[in-house]
Order: sequence, then structure tokens, then C-alpha cells
Amino acid sequence: MHLIIHTDGGSRGNPGPAGFGVVVREAQTQKVVTELQGFLGTKTNNEAEYVGLITALTWLCQNPSPSPTKVEFCLDSMLVVEQMKKNWKIKEPRLQLLAKKAWELLASLTFPVSFQAIPRAQNKRADQLANQAMDQGTME
Repeated sequence: MHLIIHTDGGSRGNPGPAGFGVVVREAQTQKVVTELQGFLGTKTNNEAEYVGLITALTWLCQNPSPSPTKVEFCLDSMLVVEQMKKNWKIKEPRLQLLAKKAWELLASLTFPVSFQAIPRAQNKRADQLANQAMDQGTME
């Protein structure tokens, strides 16, 4: 099974109230396997992007059956994509810690994983989930 995972994170104020959204789809049928979202309190946009990715990776690690044959991550954050590919340096200490956690989770997976930067317009559902999380968190 080939999975496509869209993740997004956002912050209102940067830093400000932040949230993330994750959409996991089966590539061939486009059927949604799961959707995840969460409010993060006060974070930067980049921190929220990383938490969305880490949440998706954690989900992959905790749901091993059936094991995917391939996973493609689609993010509208060029920064996170290029840092995950180790093409760009990570200067911010908080992002270094988040990237380290993501790489640890990636190392535990037994199938190929790729990262692709996509236009925001192609990441609408993950963005909606992130915004819903921010809305719900700021109403509490």
C-alpha cells in the first residue's frame, strides 16, 4: 500500500495560537485513511509545521499494519521539506530538536519515505484541519 500524507501547521501571530492538520490517503484510491489535528498553544508557524510532520510519523509508527510499501509526504513548507532532506541547515534550536525527533521516527520505519514541497492550494484539507484546531483552541 502506497500512502500519501499531507501535513500542515499554522500560527496566528508567529508566534501565536498554533495548530496542525494531517491527512493520510491511500495513493491508488485516494481514500482517506485518517485525519488528525491538534491545537499547540503558542508556537511559531515552523514549529507547527514540524509538529504536524512528527504527528504523522508517530501515527505511522503506531499503526504498522498493514505496512505501507511507500510513503510520500506532501507539505507546503519548503523549509521543513528541505531540512528533512538535509539540504538546508537548521539554525533555530527549537527546530533542531523537532527535526531530530522527526529523523528518529523516520529511522524506525522499514519502508521508503519521500518528501515533496507542494503549493498551498494542493494542501487544502490539511490546512483546514490546522485552522479548525486553532479555532477550537482559541475558543477554549
